[in-house]
Amino acid sequence: MSAPVTAEGLSKEALARACADAMWADDKASQGLGMEIVEVGPGRAVLAMTVREDMVNGHGICHGGFVFSLADSAFAFACNSHNQATVASHCAVSYLKPGRLGERLTATAQERWREGRSGITDVTVTNPAGEVIAEFRGNSRTIRGTLIPETAE
Repeated sequence: MSAPVTAEGLSKEALARACADAMWADDKASQGLGMEIVEVGPGRAVLAMTVREDMVNGHGICHGGFVFSLADSAFAFACNSHNQATVASHCAVSYLKPGRLGERLTATAQERWREGRSGITDVTVTNPAGEVIAEFRGNSRTIRGTLIPETAE
């Protein structure tokens, strides 16, 4: 039996990956939407999702709520990469192009600012051609707790 993962002694990259793994284990929403973690690091995350038939609205394009959900999940993984439990306090999205049935959308989140308990993270959602379909900005707030223990008990 392997020892439980703790933050002690991990590099920032390894810590970000361990935090993502811990979050992913219980993230039924992102999993249920078919999202995949492509990359994660300190203050950044890349998630992808393929637009399914049940995600298309009456205009024949990806419903904005699914685009928002993808961006929000990438935001969450980027914000929580420092092993401090962090939630959204405000988010805004601008839709620039439609997502289409069958397209694999990619959300790239990058922390822009973090100080004290607050942060700002930008997320760009692109289609397979690399075209930007949405820009998302999230404000985060650190709450009590960690994703993985700081040290072994």
